[in-house]
Amino acid sequence: MAEVATTYTGKDIQVLEGLEPVRRRPGMYIGGTGKAGLHHLVWEIVDNAVDEATNGYASQIEVVLHKDGRSLTVTDNGRGIPVDKHPTKKVPTIEVILTTLHAGGKFDGASYITSGGLHGVGSSVVNALSEELVAEVKRDGTLYRQTYERGAPTSKLKKVKTGVRGTGTSIFFRPDPDIFETVTLDPAVIAETLEVKTYLNAGLKIVFKDEVNGQRHEYEHEGGIAEYLEKLIVDDTARPVHPEAFVVRQELEEGGRIEVALHWTEAPKEQIHSFVNGIPTRFGGTHEQGMKDAVTKSVRNYIDTHDLGQKKLDITADDIREGLYGIVNLFIVEPQFQGQTKERLNNPEARSVVSGVLRIDFEQYLNAHPTVAEAIVTRIVQAAKARVASRSAAQQARRKSAVSHRLNLPGKLADCSSTDPTESELFIVEGDSAGGSAKQGRNRNTQAILPLRGKVLNAEQATTAKVSANKELSNIVDALGCGLGDDLDTGKLRYHKVILLMDADSDGHHIATLLLTFLYRYMRPLIDEGYVYIAQPPLYRIDAGKETYWALDEADREKILKKLAKGRAKPEIQRFKGLGEMMPATLNETTLDPATRRLLQVTIPDGEKLETENTISDLMGRDSTPRFEFIMSHAAEVEELDV
Repeated sequence: MAEVATTYTGKDIQVLEGLEPVRRRPGMYIGGTGKAGLHHLVWEIVDNAVDEATNGYASQIEVVLHKDGRSLTVTDNGRGIPVDKHPTKKVPTIEVILTTLHAGGKFDGASYITSGGLHGVGSSVVNALSEELVAEVKRDGTLYRQTYERGAPTSKLKKVKTGVRGTGTSIFFRPDPDIFETVTLDPAVIAETLEVKTYLNAGLKIVFKDEVNGQRHEYEHEGGIAEYLEKLIVDDTARPVHPEAFVVRQELEEGGRIEVALHWTEAPKEQIHSFVNGIPTRFGGTHEQGMKDAVTKSVRNYIDTHDLGQKKLDITADDIREGLYGIVNLFIVEPQFQGQTKERLNNPEARSVVSGVLRIDFEQYLNAHPTVAEAIVTRIVQAAKARVASRSAAQQARRKSAVSHRLNLPGKLADCSSTDPTESELFIVEGDSAGGSAKQGRNRNTQAILPLRGKVLNAEQATTAKVSANKELSNIVDALGCGLGDDLDTGKLRYHKVILLMDADSDGHHIATLLLTFLYRYMRPLIDEGYVYIAQPPLYRIDAGKETYWALDEADREKILKKLAKGRAKPEIQRFKGLGEMMPATLNETTLDPATRRLLQVTIPDGEKLETENTISDLMGRDSTPRFEFIMSHAAEVEELDV
């Protein structure tokens, strides 16, 4: 067992200099030290070369995977990294770029209008995590070279040859086996990613020399994302429902451009691929949400405008996008990515920019191509009808094998006797005491009770494995019966009302927030399809004469007292410390009985999905800064603190 220091002083504080933070915590910069992190080194160097091409300074990139399978060279015919002496560091600029975090030419927009590299850490991170790196630059008729090991220069910048033609940069690197779990690069992964780069940058040529397998590939796609979309559909053997894809390309006044391609197919799910400045954003972001907004609104406007007779059919956004293959390729000046691995875009304005451009063009396209529009609408109507029919069939079959199905239910669950999910309700209750009162006050035929013990796990800060292993959360999943995450099937949901029943105080609100975070992250379809509710138990009982009033909170209490002030009877006020204090009959009257209770349905309006995502990330995530700022900005609004 490691010995714990008994003192804690200034000498215990370490200051990591230069690139040492990268070698100590590589996951912060490349996402991990497995296969994905290893290949992230390749993308950092390739993306620098692509940035030169995107901004009009390069037309060709060559990538060589050497015979050892673990070293790689990327060469472009761009301007070449500057080699002159840096004005403040007093060493060659290329050395500054390759050995200093947050050093680059992409901060002020003067050298690059748009770029995938933003933080000035890409090349230096690759250098830090390579046991060897060699940089060569052609500028002003001279070939320069400098060598490095694990981020440190092993030679000065040297003039290797004069009288050379052209310009450009060449980076050779060999990943450090002391850092990575494996240092063997995958030719197939590299080839696929390089080809995608040429689809996203029409006219760019990339040559990939795979010396491991003795192969040479040339990628160049003048058709851009339209050609890429066609390839995706063919590769998936999806059958298109209209002949050609819709494509829009528009330059932005502030710099950059938007490219979107859409094509509906008979595939069972949507396939959306999004990119920002040539970087794949596999977790989407605001630009992808803007595309989805525009598609949904355009199609609905078209259906309504042309009175296609589908008003009685409830068409959801998912119905509209079922079978849709889409690509959104956004180039903007100041992208705000979530982390150095750049897998999600966070720019709030990107949503409205993409939505505004796409919605106008797509609506015009639908009106100008009625045959295509009719095919798309027909596909959407089929999806909606199939969904409705599937849900109806699932409801008919629900719980017919209730006895065997109950064998895997949590021991604390007091289930209802009904086997019809459409009339069955599950109350998730805070604590055994409240659970006991709820069990006595419930309608046993249609109302089930699942008590929880204390505050549940914060799913926003926990890993998927930790969430799955948590007893309280797994009890909820088992009780609902519809699965978790990608395996969730609302057709198997055992209750069509999932009601969070917590004390009407700050602790209760906190537990409800934790549960909502879990449901949002791991069981989101339950919210999207309207199955989740929050009970509104009273915090106060007010008796005035023979009349009894129930107040949800302090504001509701004051409102009731103001009305009673004109009467003769002196009101008597009781504050409930918790649900467990309520008699079962009182709990039934105020909170359980559908005829007298108050419920809030949890919904996420189409226009507020990004705000919901950001709120949960900020207030429930690991970074405490947004929480602190929120608390401080709302501190003046707190009238009574329950401690």
